[in-house]
Amino acid sequence: MRFRWHGQARLCDAAGLWHQAGKPAAAPCALQDRPAALALQTALGAPAFRIGGDGPAPEGEGMFETLTGGSSGTPRRIRRSQQSWIASFAVNAGLFGIEPGSAVATLGDLVHSLALYGAVEALHLGAELHHLAGLRPDRQARALADRRIRLLYATPAQLRALIEAGQDWPDLRHVVIGGARLDPGLRAALSGRSDAMAHEFYGAAETSFIAISDAATPRGSVGRPYPGAEIRTDAAGRIWVRSPYLAASYAGPPGSALWQDGWVSPGEAGRLEDGFLWLDGRIGRQVKIADQTVQPEEIEAVLLAWPGIRAGAVLAQPDARRGAVLVACYQGAIDEAALLTALRQSFGPLKAPRRLHLCAEWPVLPSGKTDLTALQARLT
Repeated sequence: MRFRWHGQARLCDAAGLWHQAGKPAAAPCALQDRPAALALQTALGAPAFRIGGDGPAPEGEGMFETLTGGSSGTPRRIRRSQQSWIASFAVNAGLFGIEPGSAVATLGDLVHSLALYGAVEALHLGAELHHLAGLRPDRQARALADRRIRLLYATPAQLRALIEAGQDWPDLRHVVIGGARLDPGLRAALSGRSDAMAHEFYGAAETSFIAISDAATPRGSVGRPYPGAEIRTDAAGRIWVRSPYLAASYAGPPGSALWQDGWVSPGEAGRLEDGFLWLDGRIGRQVKIADQTVQPEEIEAVLLAWPGIRAGAVLAQPDARRGAVLVACYQGAIDEAALLTALRQSFGPLKAPRRLHLCAEWPVLPSGKTDLTALQARLT
């Protein structure tokens, strides 16, 4: 089965121009240098295609390749079947009310899997896709209102930039948020602009959807298993998932995910409690401080909830006595002494960051995630 352009689907690009379906490619194709409308027209119905990265299109009927977000290093190419995404389209149609003619918006470039997924899903289901990549956040925010968008796919960084534009969205009903955690302050800010329900999901380019939150999700959890997904954790706390939505493999150098007997681990640790999934953080980010394993994301959750913080990350620095110490990088306007005191009270002198580092310009990857490598370089 291939992606198809539903007969009722329409694509409106950032300039407000409408596009109809073109003739699908008859052979595998690479789309990384093409305008969004042409790329989508070519991909829908193509036997195989690649978007992003270097190299030829993948071999095999109904296959395609896209990229990871690059949060743990260089973006990796992911090889998956078109059916692995199609399997979730009907699920989301029910969860988010996607019907023929529904106005759906995506914000990022198509080389990023969240934007590509939202765009292909909308056209496959016959929705009205508004691909707003390339516009300034304030113009994207205005477009959401003017075009009466009902469903939005966004990362937390993209959503924050939209909210800061000061625009209300009375027609918005659902916001699907992926790529990073949605902090409480950003969730509250969204509720001040719209009555839309925020659907934070946990997943990865290698796995697609793993878990999704709803109104019943306890604060701090990423939700229950996504319909059709099975989740387990091993003795080390590593998360594994089995579902119809998994990628087939890496198409080039391997990344942090592991494939084993039909299960995939995206490289994160967590736990299941009463049917809800709780994340501890990426295994590759764990730090040893005086022989104690510390997960920076645990501290980042408190940092990001602090009033006045717009962005934050906790990084390790070498220390001759303890092996490593932590530094909390942030963007915003705060009382640093008060924050350091609160962090020490919450985590104790061993785990708490030893100092704060203010970043006026926050480094982000093209996918919208924090560029941890660039941030680390600023500390040296």
